[in-house]
Amino acid sequence: MVEHTRTLDFKTAFAIGLGTMIAAGIFSLSGTAVAEIGSSAVIAFVIAAVIAGITAAAYSEFASIYSENGGGYLFTSRTFEDRQLLTYGIGMSLFLGYTGTTAFYLSTMDEWFFRFIIPEGLHWLPHGTTAVAAAVLLGTLNARGTEESGNFQLLVSGAKVAVLFAFIGGAFAFRGPSTAVSNFTAQFSTDLFGILEISALAFITFFGFSAIAASAGEIIEPRKTVPRAIAASIVSVTILYALVIVAMTNSTVPPEIIAREGETAMGEVAAGFLGPFGRSLIVAGAIFSMVSASNASILAASSIGSLMGRQGQAPRAFSRIHTRFNTPFWSVTAATATIVALIVSFIMLFPAEGGFLPINLGLTVLTGFATFNLLLPLAVVNAALIYHRRLYPDIERGFRVPGVPVVPVFGIIANIGLITNLPMVGVGTGIGLTAILLVVYVVWGGGKDIDELVQRVDTQEPTASGQGTENGSDDDDDQFRILVPVARPSNAPEYIRLAEVLGTGHNGSPLIEVLTVTEVPEQTPHETMAEIATERVESIESALTEEDLSADYTVEGRTCRDVAFAILQAAREDSADLIVMGYPEENEEITTKVEYTAPCDVVFASGLTEDPISQINIGAGGGPHHLAAANLVRNMGEQGYSVNVISVDPTGEGTTEDPATTVSELGGVPDLHVYNVSAASIAEGLVSKSKEEGGILMIGASRDRRLRRWVFGSTPDSVIERAKLDGVPVLVYASSTSVPERIEDYLFPIYRYLLKLRNRSQTSTDQSSVES
Repeated sequence: MVEHTRTLDFKTAFAIGLGTMIAAGIFSLSGTAVAEIGSSAVIAFVIAAVIAGITAAAYSEFASIYSENGGGYLFTSRTFEDRQLLTYGIGMSLFLGYTGTTAFYLSTMDEWFFRFIIPEGLHWLPHGTTAVAAAVLLGTLNARGTEESGNFQLLVSGAKVAVLFAFIGGAFAFRGPSTAVSNFTAQFSTDLFGILEISALAFITFFGFSAIAASAGEIIEPRKTVPRAIAASIVSVTILYALVIVAMTNSTVPPEIIAREGETAMGEVAAGFLGPFGRSLIVAGAIFSMVSASNASILAASSIGSLMGRQGQAPRAFSRIHTRFNTPFWSVTAATATIVALIVSFIMLFPAEGGFLPINLGLTVLTGFATFNLLLPLAVVNAALIYHRRLYPDIERGFRVPGVPVVPVFGIIANIGLITNLPMVGVGTGIGLTAILLVVYVVWGGGKDIDELVQRVDTQEPTASGQGTENGSDDDDDQFRILVPVARPSNAPEYIRLAEVLGTGHNGSPLIEVLTVTEVPEQTPHETMAEIATERVESIESALTEEDLSADYTVEGRTCRDVAFAILQAAREDSADLIVMGYPEENEEITTKVEYTAPCDVVFASGLTEDPISQINIGAGGGPHHLAAANLVRNMGEQGYSVNVISVDPTGEGTTEDPATTVSELGGVPDLHVYNVSAASIAEGLVSKSKEEGGILMIGASRDRRLRRWVFGSTPDSVIERAKLDGVPVLVYASSTSVPERIEDYLFPIYRYLLKLRNRSQTSTDQSSVES
């Protein structure tokens, strides 16, 4: 079985929408808007937000049904399955919309570079140079594979909001609250057409809500989370934009200079409020916001291209995963090439003025082109919602748009109305390119059909091997469950044998759940990795079939962008009693996260062999991890395994530990032996004696790992390194800890250090007494 584990919660989904919306729109359009219609820019932004909110509601309903990645293209494909030309048109238009939006972001960033960063001596460079360079750099990074965690999204969005609040706070501090409000209310305009024109241009700002719907396949409980995150992000950004407009209307910069500065006016306004530092802060925040939003748009565009490739509506190469980078390499490359072509065409070859030919495009026309290619598909999504309600009246909908069909019809009219207020040259360019691409598709005829847009795999629970017990039956509800994550199929048999030994004595034979997690890169739709994950599951099943295994086991595959999260989620969902996995060597961050946050105890293994386990060696240590390991060893000893307690007297670094506590914990083991050995170190003594006696060595995870090394600490690592040389298999036991115990773990290194100081002081005192 292969399934996908979602990793994004509400706060991360909210951060994705917020971070995508805070981009070039607020940093560039705010100056242009205030210059043209004054305080009425707030009305324009609210109109754009309301229209975006209507379509966002349709996105939310579709996302509550189809909780997968793909956004508007996925929704229309599922609704109009037999209308290939329509779905192609939507996908192609969204692809152009996302790439056009990225070109707009980077071209705006280019203006900020030329205005505030590039020295005067380099102004001979053509405008658009830094935009093209940034597009190539972002495209290369995404083609080769990048990783953005949920915490990174939260950090980025938080930084953007902080920069804007600094700008807003500077305005109110400079003018005073009452004066700021008075200046704002005195600058309203009655220019209705100007307001609608700014609304049309500002719509691109709010399209970030689609990034949330496009990530539905990664969002936990998407039917609830997606609508809430979309609504929260639109409302938050609208309020934030309104406050920025209030700040802009209180500028110390004369209106004529704001009009002349245009896209970069906000930087000059910030200098008036906060001085040179304020200008630097806004310039840095603006450029960072535009780059991060551009990266998100490249991911969205390449995702659309990849899905269209799988659907047969784009070259098949777009859907292929690069064997080395594990990304849709050609889809990312195509998106990057399109962005570069748009920047070169609109900004470098045919700018608003001063171009080589009497064709004037420029940044405003580029904005119109991008917005047109977003508004047109959104109108179709609203229409698709009406048709979908009639086509599938009984389908379960986690969220329902109120007032259907009236609300979607209003959304269609509003979207088209905004299109009529866009720069006509941009709209005309969009229509012309759309017509050309439609003709190309008709002539080409598309690729081969596939059954579904999203690949599906069997979700039936597999039948366990060994005794043939089926997972999920009533008989195994009380079985001791052991989760065994494996990365290499060849390791699976040894880990199953180990898990069977560790699970002896727990209500009969344990149920072993073998899990393999296929990591999904950020740029790659998780559906495209399902085939690779299935092949890994089949490889593990094949390796296990060839072995003589008596244990009940199941094999499950998952795809996830966070391997550790998938392991932990599987442990929680399956109520695992124990996790058995490899000792951290190549992926320490995975095992670190599992060790600290696992809902059950964890055993990390190193150096396993095919030889059957006959006896267990355990050190005479201390601490909660060691005592938990001793409890497991006692259980195994009661089942007939021989147990050796090894107490090491280190002649070098280390402290002799009393075996009495360990022996007491192992009470009831029939075949128990205690050995006292001397060695240069604890690690050398444990390993050498274990090699002499045979069997495996069990040790507890170190409590001072946070001080010495974040994962396990010096003693287990030293034991592992020595054991590899001597061929001794080692198990490191980490017990699950509560919050108080974790706090205690943090304080333990301090206690241990103070204890050593006291012992040294006591030793010095004793020596002084003897000498006297």
